[in-house]
Amino acid sequence: QVHLVEYGGGSVKAGGSARLSCAASGLPSVSSCMGWFRQAPGKEREGVATINADGSAKYEDSVKGRFTISKDNTNVTLYLDMDSLKPEDTAMYYCAAKSNLRCSTANMESQGVFPYWGQGTQVTVTS
Repeated sequence: QVHLVEYGGGSVKAGGSARLSCAASGLPSVSSCMGWFRQAPGKEREGVATINADGSAKYEDSVKGRFTISKDNTNVTLYLDMDSLKPEDTAMYYCAAKSNLRCSTANMESQGVFPYWGQGTQVTVTS
């Protein structure tokens, strides 16, 4: 049984930083793509960043240069380091994983290709 659990959500002032973590267990493959998605009220869930086992990654344009995704393949833990946070970053952030496939490094993957999801953690950025 697969379990993904996010940590690190909370309230952060604009311009500040935060780190989200996702601990995964029971994945069919520990080297599959993992990623972060977010959803704000009234908006569709969107991809924030994805990463493959080899470290190759894809970022959503609005977070590029501010967010960094990384993965500990040994412990199967996913991280999202967020810097220069903006109120527009306020959303529920979700950790997701594929079963045994890579992610594209040219295009952001849609949520539909990720079968495993965490419960989400709220990030609120105040001005």
